[in-house]
Amino acid sequence: MRFDLVDLKLFCEVVDAGSITGGAERSALALAAASTRIRNMEQALGAPLLSRSRQGIAATPAGLTLLKHARTILAQSALLREDLGSYAGGFSGEVRLLANTNALTEFLPEALSRFLADHPQVSVNLEERLSDEIVGLIAEGVGDVGIVAGTVDVGRLETFPFRTDRFVVVTGAGHPLASRSSVTFADVLDCDIVGLDRASSLQRFLASKAAREGKPLRLRVQLRSFDAVCRLVECGVGVGIVPQTTAARAAKTMALGVVDLSDDWALRELTICVRGMDELRPFARELVASLRA
Repeated sequence: MRFDLVDLKLFCEVVDAGSITGGAERSALALAAASTRIRNMEQALGAPLLSRSRQGIAATPAGLTLLKHARTILAQSALLREDLGSYAGGFSGEVRLLANTNALTEFLPEALSRFLADHPQVSVNLEERLSDEIVGLIAEGVGDVGIVAGTVDVGRLETFPFRTDRFVVVTGAGHPLASRSSVTFADVLDCDIVGLDRASSLQRFLASKAAREGKPLRLRVQLRSFDAVCRLVECGVGVGIVPQTTAARAAKTMALGVVDLSDDWALRELTICVRGMDELRPFARELVASLRA
């Protein structure tokens, strides 16, 4: 039974993505090649590694055992690469960073630019996820560093403060909500909404909150950035929910109303989380220190 590092990385990505197609994309492999590798792994082992259903795929008991060891091997391989890279003088490290939408769009570009400028030999693999997903992935060792909403239960993960922001409602200048000092999310659900792509972690979060209110999100259009949301809101397409930092920046050049969102979850204390600083590879520890600075 011989599995190479490409096999192991592919298998981990397939399980994390919940599909062979998603795992192939993350591993930069053609779907046919990824399927062949998974099939060859199962044949070499003599047991199925994945169970398939309409909801996607999941690891079998054998697959879970492989997943645990694969992540350990890949982590050790990355550590070896970092340690030896310093002798070669070239690229020598990668850090996998998982962040929610707010952190990714508002705070990480500037923070990461400083870190990457100071560490030209390091690559950061940045992925957007929901906060509760991030906690699970960091605990399992899938990611090195996570940035999550402070309201999420992080269990035994080690945490550090990162940034504070809050979500607000942006409206066109003449919208009925524009004259109000604050609104609830339930109030917003009565309006047409300009939102992010349905796959974004924030949009999935808002959809779950809407379901708890017993109302659907009346999404008129989905976009890929908060700035684009603000532009369409200014044109009267609907209202948007964006970070206060975004709204303040956009209001300088656009005719927008900015209204406080009164729900408790609107205040976002962003937190850095890791399994443990002593478990991180050197470059990951340096990234955490840079983000905290």
